[in-house]
Amino acid sequence: ITMLDAFCCDIVGVLALPEVESTWNLTQAVLRKASESVENCLLALCIVVAFTIPMLLVDVAILGKPSASVTGALPAFLVTCGVLHVLYLASMISEKCACVPPLVNAISFGAGSDRERQRTVEYIKNSAAGFYVFNLRLTMSTVLKLMYVWCFVAMGQFSRLDSSGDVVSW
Repeated sequence: ITMLDAFCCDIVGVLALPEVESTWNLTQAVLRKASESVENCLLALCIVVAFTIPMLLVDVAILGKPSASVTGALPAFLVTCGVLHVLYLASMISEKCACVPPLVNAISFGAGSDRERQRTVEYIKNSAAGFYVFNLRLTMSTVLKLMYVWCFVAMGQFSRLDSSGDVVSW
């Protein structure tokens, strides 16, 4: 996120229009390499969080008492919140990348540069830079859909508990 902010500040204050594309190429390459290097860890964390929901159900069913199940579920809840926060930050990279073309379009690079500026804006827009996980762009809508599915599964699993903490069979 900081690298994108630095790129945007450089566009406004320092860079000339011909330098924007080469600096964007460097920024995009670093973003792609960074997302490629952490995508396996991110996938592993998502899998861990996906399996915590059934484990929380088992904890509540085995421990029985609400006070014991809350303290037992707290670490899993904190890990889930941490992973969701990491996904949120990763999706913010893609969201910031989507804001760069309008920024470049709004800046005046001097007389007679309109056509070159428009070409640069189209180049940045078509590069589709952002945070990628296994060649899928991670956006805020993707993260919100994932959170929705996790909440749906959690509510489905916890609805199988009766008031005493026992699992109700179907």
